[in-house]
Amino acid sequence: MNENSVPRRESEPQQQRRAEMRVRPTGPIVPSANVSGHALMCVIAIMSFLACLTLGGVSMVRATAQSWQSQISREITIQIKPDDNLEMEKALADARDLALTFSGTTGGKIIDRAATARLLEPWLGEGLDLDELPVPRLVVITIDENNPPDFAAMRAALTETIPQAFLDDHRTWVDRLVAMANTTAMIGSGVLALVFSAMVLTVVFATRGALSGNRHIVEVLHFVGAEAGFVASEFQKHFLRISLKGAGTGGLLAALSFAAASFWQSQTLATPETDQATALFGRFAIGYTGYLGIFAIIIVIALLTTLTARLTVMRTIYEIDLIRSDPGRTDTFQN
Repeated sequence: MNENSVPRRESEPQQQRRAEMRVRPTGPIVPSANVSGHALMCVIAIMSFLACLTLGGVSMVRATAQSWQSQISREITIQIKPDDNLEMEKALADARDLALTFSGTTGGKIIDRAATARLLEPWLGEGLDLDELPVPRLVVITIDENNPPDFAAMRAALTETIPQAFLDDHRTWVDRLVAMANTTAMIGSGVLALVFSAMVLTVVFATRGALSGNRHIVEVLHFVGAEAGFVASEFQKHFLRISLKGAGTGGLLAALSFAAASFWQSQTLATPETDQATALFGRFAIGYTGYLGIFAIIIVIALLTTLTARLTVMRTIYEIDLIRSDPGRTDTFQN
């Protein structure tokens, strides 16, 4: 009995010692309460939101311009002016059939009287009687964009068969539209570059400002023996979390804005406001490429903020070492 009690008495102090030696959970090296990250997060969110909106707007303008150009390039129009000696319906059918004999045409459609009246309704009002006005009639011919027909030969054949017919291949409109689309895309790209540059400068200076207010943390960590790479990695982890939260919030708000606009447009079709907005801006949808662009902006902002934090910390430690080696430099670095 006595022999068995000795080991128990010796083991009790060992258990107590082991309990005392347990390592308590430690807090972060860079306390979030000591680093003014809320203001930086708001700045990053705002700039990310503006950059994503600009990117989506440029994507919408380019898509709309390409759609306009493609629609005009796929069709040509035959216009037949009314004449007393001309049977209009027969002339329309003859013009369509003649155009379809040329290679490169894929279809033809005669614009009937009701459709013609609807086209003129915004200018001449409702209840228009085409018999009272010398209104030309139209035939729309669909062509192959990759293999267009010979427009000069088609125009000559139409003029010879139907003197009142006029072929409009929309080449002038296509050239003007291409020039307008290129100009609009260049302006949008320039605005995007300016917004992105402002975002980069704002994020860089905001990050450096947040770090300059917490220089004492870097000094304490460096004086107790922490290596520069370790201190920089701790700060860059902290600012990476801040930048991801801010950029993610801004990008998510921009994506939700485009999604909400697209939903509103789909729910209010055939209204004057929506028709005008659609004709001017196209569909409020940026597609998967636009959302990939928003995701890329979020990643770029996060990497930019993290790199700025690391470089700023490394520079601060370098300045501290210079001051320790030459105290006379203190005023220089403080200024």
